[in-house]
Amino acid sequence: MSTTRPYPPGDPGPEPDGGAASARPPVGEVRRLQLVGASGAVPRARDFTREALRDWGWLPAATADQRAAAEDALLVVSELVTNACLHAGGPEELRVSHAAKVLRLEVVDLGGGTPAPRVPHRAGRPGGHGMFIVQRLCLDWGVVRHADGTGKTVWAEMAAPA
Repeated sequence: MSTTRPYPPGDPGPEPDGGAASARPPVGEVRRLQLVGASGAVPRARDFTREALRDWGWLPAATADQRAAAEDALLVVSELVTNACLHAGGPEELRVSHAAKVLRLEVVDLGGGTPAPRVPHRAGRPGGHGMFIVQRLCLDWGVVRHADGTGKTVWAEMAAPA
């Protein structure tokens, strides 16, 4: 089960014994898509992510597991960008990056709220499933508040396909 923690992507936070946090793992290429005022932000974000996945070898998928991993990544991007549209005044930027075994998705917005899965989750209720989906599909996710107090970055990490 994924957890939410207020640390930057790749930073596991303090060690349980109180030791220092480990350094952020090396990241491959980072791709950025500006979404400020963009119409059709969700399909644009999906198309942008799909192109990155193609370039990084996730697509075209050779196996059902690889196809499922790519589809999950596109769904998570859709959910994160949709949440920014509905609850945070719109997304500012989408960042997609990868390390050897992890895909990192980040959506920057100027909103003040904190996304969280609805508890209890009721599958039959319309709407409100976005962060539950993110929590279920990702290794981890979290929220990092911007130092200047305006907005946040909502991030999610997913395992690369085998």
